[in-house]
Amino acid sequence: MGGDGPPLLLLHGFPQTHVMWHPLAGALARHFRVILPDLPGYGESDLPEGGPEAMGKREVARDLVALMQELGHASFLLCGHDRGGRVAYRMALDHPQAVRRIAVLDILPTQAYWQRMDRAFALKVYHWAFLAQPEPLPERLIAAAPEFYLDHTMASWTGRRDLSAFAPEALAAYRTAFAASDRIRAACQDYRAGATVDLAHDEADLAAGHRITAPLCVLWGGHGIAPGAGTPLDVWRQWATDVSGSAIDSGHFLVEENPAATLAALLPFLLAAA
Repeated sequence: MGGDGPPLLLLHGFPQTHVMWHPLAGALARHFRVILPDLPGYGESDLPEGGPEAMGKREVARDLVALMQELGHASFLLCGHDRGGRVAYRMALDHPQAVRRIAVLDILPTQAYWQRMDRAFALKVYHWAFLAQPEPLPERLIAAAPEFYLDHTMASWTGRRDLSAFAPEALAAYRTAFAASDRIRAACQDYRAGATVDLAHDEADLAAGHRITAPLCVLWGGHGIAPGAGTPLDVWRQWATDVSGSAIDSGHFLVEENPAATLAALLPFLLAAA
């Protein structure tokens, strides 16, 4: 945690930790009280017990709302990348009173991903199906060479298809966290949740007409992994009442590949809550 001002909760994605926010954290802390947790199961956070539902975004969102309340923040600003973005939009749907404004980075809703899973997209995001396979298959395969798997995955999602965007200290932190077998299992449980309970919760909200009421900023990598057919704004307007955003000149990892452009897009949106 650091900084003073309105509380801002920043959530990381797979296969990273809160360290991913290091290029922006200092600048954001000039305006906000920044809180950067590791998601449950990732980094140094506790490992949820039980099956995939324990890593479901509804459960994780509930835990993080409780964390913010424990810190004295009944409501707050929210920004999530990748899996953290999925926790963020679930939080905005389930706890609207807690979320003042929300930004999601380089994702579409989970339901939209599965709906668009044609041959081309499945080849691009094969890990959605691979990591969701019953244990211990993906766990055992990844554990044979966790650093290779992490490096290959992260490089393949950048605009340059290499690791040059990542600070050596940050990359070392990701490798260390992901090397532990229990962390690999938690990440697989995260994706198993995405194929089961998370999808079911999304489908129920769509059927019931539930929408995100907080202002939503959607940023995506112009060379990222989101599927085509329109822009992410078109999809998110089916899920939220007040949507804005734009593409960033980067791959999937906006914060580390193009921090200046990401900050320039995020900061005015977040400051508008003041």
